[in-house]
Amino acid sequence: MNLDSARQAFIGEVAELLQSMEDALLTLEDNPGDPESLNEVFRAMHTIKGTGGVFGYDPVVDFTHAVETLMDDVRSGHTPLTKPLITTLFECRDHTARLVDAIAAAAEDELVLDDALTRAGAELLARLGQSEPPAGEAAATAREPPKYLPVSTDLWTLSLQFHPDAFRNGIDPLSFLRYLGSLGDLVHVETFFNAGADEKAPFDPESCHLYFGIAFQSDADKRTIAGVFEFADQDCDIRILEPDSAHAKYLELFESMPDDQVGCIGELLMYVGALTQQELERALQRQGCEHEQTQTVTDTLQPKRRLGEILVEQGSIKPGVVEQAAKTQEAARVRRQEETRFIRVDAQRLGHLIDLVGELVTSSAAIRVMANRSGMEDMAEVVDGVDYLVSEIRDNALQLRMVPIGDSLSRFRRVVRDASEALGKDIDLVITGGETELDKTVVEKMTDPLTHLIRNAIDHGIETPEVRLDAGKSPNGTVHINAYHDSGHIVIEIADDGAGLDAARIRAKAEERGLVSPDDSLSHEETLRLIFAPGLSTKAEATNLSGRGVGMDVVKRNIESLRGSVELESALGTGTKVTIVLPLTLAIIDGFLVGAGTDQFVIPLSQVVECVEIDAGQTTQQHDQHYVNLRGEVLPFIRLTELFESQAGGAARTKRESLVVVRFGHHTMGLVVDTLLGELQTVIKPLGKVFERLRGVAGATILGTGDIALILDVSELAAIANTAGAHARKRQAKV
Repeated sequence: MNLDSARQAFIGEVAELLQSMEDALLTLEDNPGDPESLNEVFRAMHTIKGTGGVFGYDPVVDFTHAVETLMDDVRSGHTPLTKPLITTLFECRDHTARLVDAIAAAAEDELVLDDALTRAGAELLARLGQSEPPAGEAAATAREPPKYLPVSTDLWTLSLQFHPDAFRNGIDPLSFLRYLGSLGDLVHVETFFNAGADEKAPFDPESCHLYFGIAFQSDADKRTIAGVFEFADQDCDIRILEPDSAHAKYLELFESMPDDQVGCIGELLMYVGALTQQELERALQRQGCEHEQTQTVTDTLQPKRRLGEILVEQGSIKPGVVEQAAKTQEAARVRRQEETRFIRVDAQRLGHLIDLVGELVTSSAAIRVMANRSGMEDMAEVVDGVDYLVSEIRDNALQLRMVPIGDSLSRFRRVVRDASEALGKDIDLVITGGETELDKTVVEKMTDPLTHLIRNAIDHGIETPEVRLDAGKSPNGTVHINAYHDSGHIVIEIADDGAGLDAARIRAKAEERGLVSPDDSLSHEETLRLIFAPGLSTKAEATNLSGRGVGMDVVKRNIESLRGSVELESALGTGTKVTIVLPLTLAIIDGFLVGAGTDQFVIPLSQVVECVEIDAGQTTQQHDQHYVNLRGEVLPFIRLTELFESQAGGAARTKRESLVVVRFGHHTMGLVVDTLLGELQTVIKPLGKVFERLRGVAGATILGTGDIALILDVSELAAIANTAGAHARKRQAKV
């Protein structure tokens, strides 16, 4: 891997870590004591610091180290996690993202920060209390005498029991205590009579009967402390228990240990320094002896007693550390299993695979056409088998690009938090249906439109707490995002319980801008849809979030570019709901082929409700009004031969026609065609710029015969039918 690709990998990894940190901070706002979220914030900063150090990005290392230090104090309970501190941590997360952006823009050999970015980092560290003190203050602090804690669980606890022959072997217990004192402070030393000695036996002055209990404060690790007694290892039994403050350090080391190096629990505890080699060997020896005795007594194969239990029992380690090591061991095992199930694939390679599958679908259709033309009935079964396999390959290939939409929707928790704080509102975000899957390319292109809609709901829709209380509502507003599948599409709903849209005000603004005339008759829904017109805004003052009339037209255009639609429902004083309907994928769909005149068209099969054969004369009298009576219900329709000016239109109309009833969202309409040609798999090909203004067409496809068929955009056809129906109603009203 070259340096540039490694740097790109670093940038991608940091982006994932910062997103995890943001999610954890959002959780901490509701539950400040959540240990997993605290660990997640600490882990993100710790990992970024370590990885940044590998590349030599000192500004990243220095900044994240300061935040990591603070989070270590928060986890240990020395620093309370307050709302202002969480806000500052959000800003630290954003500053780290800006540092990484500077890395992406910098040359490969150096990272130089501008003055504004440097000052911003220094200000954040000062607010966190992690900035370095002036030289004078540091010197004064260094001259202050150390202040030690009283005997407590935050000290090293040592039990030192010398064997009777220790004096005879030249061991001086006090020399070891003096050496131990050079590594820290002997806060408390208690001397006991050796409980293992026989009190009835005569006292032997040459035998050692000393047993020490020591409370010790030091920054040294367990291995260093145990090394003090290395030469007396055969003449004494020593137990060393770490202070509670060491648990946070052990947790950090547990998390930093690579999964492929996580072995047995003894090796894991030795890796973090919670266990010495002598303690492990003593525990393993005891485990083996106990197992042999059990086998001898029961004469059956029995499992060995757990090593962690023996280590705790012999006083080598605290139960909490063993428990955490066991969790780390299990988590590493699960991650290793998960890693074997997933591999990362380049998005371009995946896109190329989808394109090849699309060509395979077209070729499969061509084989069926040729087999039918040749009258080769024996090939029918083989062709059916190929079609089935191609269909399975298509579905599985498309599934590779499907991702849960909840991963993207959860990012809007930060948008809601920041926007509500800026506006002085209390707003909760509720997300349901996050497990619903959607094509990754569609998800990426929906981020900006959804951000616009959510910000508008916060700014325009939800009132301030005072206004809501006056209206008899809860002071806390709610933005609800819901996603679900419906008829081969995904539906995303953004609803708020705010003030709702004022249709009269929208109409007045539209007339003021000349978008509609006072004489135009618009339904409530048509009036609401005017907010998607460019430059239309009902807000008196513009803010940083919205109010300038830009964005909603872009939202509509972006959604429609994905072959989707957007609808509005709103009641004044109750709230607003925006419904977005999107195709599950942009590549391949199941279609229904129809003929209209000399042309062929493909209708997305998921939107076809039914097909009804009708007499051409049945709609002749109603032709000008563009509707038909279907089983007692009025159904607007479009005749495709007229819409696309096919050669077979007008007087050449056949006696019998078919009405294809289609549904899109809440709209139902009919498409009048000449022939029904059946179902097929359709590879969507985009149209060139020459045809980009062609209404009612989403793309094109190549049929098995080699002919071109247009793929219909049912949402735009529904809009055309509604417009035609509205004009017909106006003409009828005038008559």
